[in-house]
Amino acid sequence: MGLWDKVFGEFVDIIEWTDDSSDTMVYRFERHGNEIKYGAKLTVRESQIAVFINEGEIADILTPGMYQLETRNLPILSTLQHWDHGFSSPFKAEVYFFNTRQFTDLKWGTKNPIMMRDAEFDMVRLRTFGTYSVRITDPKVFMNEIMGTDGHFTVDEISDQLRDIITSRYATILGKLDVPVLDLASNYDTLSGFITEKISPEFNQYGLELTKVLVENISLPPEVEKALDKRTSMGVIGDLDKYLKYGASESMQSGNSSTASSAMEMGIGLAMAQSMTSQQSSAPASEASASSAPPPLPHEQQWHVAINNEATGPFSYAQLTTLVQQGSLTGASLVWSAGMENWETAQDISYISDIIDKGQNNPPPIPG
Repeated sequence: MGLWDKVFGEFVDIIEWTDDSSDTMVYRFERHGNEIKYGAKLTVRESQIAVFINEGEIADILTPGMYQLETRNLPILSTLQHWDHGFSSPFKAEVYFFNTRQFTDLKWGTKNPIMMRDAEFDMVRLRTFGTYSVRITDPKVFMNEIMGTDGHFTVDEISDQLRDIITSRYATILGKLDVPVLDLASNYDTLSGFITEKISPEFNQYGLELTKVLVENISLPPEVEKALDKRTSMGVIGDLDKYLKYGASESMQSGNSSTASSAMEMGIGLAMAQSMTSQQSSAPASEASASSAPPPLPHEQQWHVAINNEATGPFSYAQLTTLVQQGSLTGASLVWSAGMENWETAQDISYISDIIDKGQNNPPPIPG
């Protein structure tokens, strides 16, 4: 320091700290040679605590208020400085201001996915991130355990360590909750409170209070999220047949051929899948029925006969035999069957002539 710094330090007798940053946790008041005038005034504002260090030892801890640095106001420091005989010269001491407000919006998250068991998905990997808030509650413990003699200690110097504490304990806490993955989103508040309660004791060991831990998001692996989205989409669609019809009609009305073709392709694909499924399910039954059922009967030819210049029929073999016995069918009768171009006489058709010959040789049916 220069000459003016020394002069300024000897004549200015007000010690205070106004924080113009948002991340300073501890600030050491700088004086030339650490000399402080006897009777100087010290201002400790709200959300601050002042700590006097004399020869490496904590002498006094002052809460918010205005103090005049003299014997009656600094009993411990007075003993260390031997002021019992009215000594009033400048004394050497370090003054540290501790910021006791909450430091909020500090980030935490899992570096790697956490493997856990789930009732619906069996085994899943989860990622989680959120925020937390802390503040200094015990300056002595914080100085001894964390900051040491750092004259300008910021929250960034400890945030990594605090984040690691949260993430390392989070995996154990998440496993003990036994909450299904799909229900975690509705239990963020409960989970946040549970984490805060379980981890707070470890922060107290550093002179800090963990005021709040917030869980902002718990995410599944991308492939699991895609499968879950498909499952949700199918549930939203409902009746797929009605959905395809609706999509096709909308596409035709809007003239969007690409959308219509996509809907048709989806419908064709679905129809093919259903057809394959039905064939696979019905194949064993068809094979079994084919092996146990008899073959179909041969088809019997039907004939039309001209009786009294009118086409009658069609008649089967048995019916033709009855007509022969009744005399309605003779060799001169005209007959016709499917596949013939014109009517022909019965005697020219070998099939009919055989029936006539057999019918004439058989006796007629018994009356009654």
